[in-house]
Amino acid sequence: MVTIGFHHSHEQVHPGRLLAAAQRAQEVGFDAGMCSDHFAPWSATQGHSGFAWSWLGAALATTSLPFGVVNAPGQRYHPVIVAQAAATLAAMFPGRFWVALGSGENLNEHVTGDGWPAKGVRDARLRECVGVIRALLAGEEVSHDGLVRVDRAKLWTLPDEPPRLVGPAVTPATAAAHAQWADGLVTVNQHPERLREVVGAYREAGGRGTVALQVHVSWSPDPAEALAVAREQWGVQVFGPPLAWDLDTPEAFDSLAPHVSDDAVRASVLVEHDPARLADRLADLVGIGFDAVYVHQVATDPRVSDDKHPSAAPTATPRDATLDRFLDMAGEHLLPALREVRA
Repeated sequence: MVTIGFHHSHEQVHPGRLLAAAQRAQEVGFDAGMCSDHFAPWSATQGHSGFAWSWLGAALATTSLPFGVVNAPGQRYHPVIVAQAAATLAAMFPGRFWVALGSGENLNEHVTGDGWPAKGVRDARLRECVGVIRALLAGEEVSHDGLVRVDRAKLWTLPDEPPRLVGPAVTPATAAAHAQWADGLVTVNQHPERLREVVGAYREAGGRGTVALQVHVSWSPDPAEALAVAREQWGVQVFGPPLAWDLDTPEAFDSLAPHVSDDAVRASVLVEHDPARLADRLADLVGIGFDAVYVHQVATDPRVSDDKHPSAAPTATPRDATLDRFLDMAGEHLLPALREVRA
């Protein structure tokens, strides 16, 4: 059976509302969750960027779901800190945490004040970070002098079983490179033939473990609203790499919005109002050969403003009506259909 997960978008949703969504996702039947570790949103319109590691502790403690996070060690994070954070979560929640290690985006990493390296340097830095993190998770004392430097680091609290280190990739070349070190692969929806190439490159290079797909979805019973929200919330993401790797602010991404066509939005996001048709489209993507799918509903409720009013009752559980509506629909229509798909 395919693992069906829900992607939690820190860029778009206040962390309190996102935690409530994680709990609701479990209630309606999702098997797992994941999120990305960002310092800034992709667009000023999205308006959030909670700290993923703090949130993960709360999500793991208040659900029984396994969770993963996409992280970029080497610049904003020193790899020994990533190793310590991952080890602590894996020790507290055995078998329920994984981390995908990527080369990062300038949007998040420029905050250190260091220059943004070329892609080849970032890839080499990532490989060094992976080596450091693996050695630390194995209980070794690590010293390293290269693109990252480590002096006699050792983790004093280790999990019984180390968390999986997963490779995130959007191109076949990156997927093949990750096969040399990764315990699994995660990619994002794009043209089905391209997805086949990414999966094939990983497997042909000897890639092991599960292969997961994150799918951006904009669902609303109103088709016009589904497209409008997809454009507003995720339109600037249609360009992808290398542009997405190198722009450094949400405003820089927003400057591209006038150049985004409706067709481009639909190519990047599954824009849909019919639950049965959305289930079929997701099933077709999963059928390419994925072991897990993480559904990311890009539409959120802009009318919810509890996070902007500190005087609101602190005991009230924040909710996002749009996410709740999507999760209820998913529990009724998407999950039963996707459970019929074999990886």
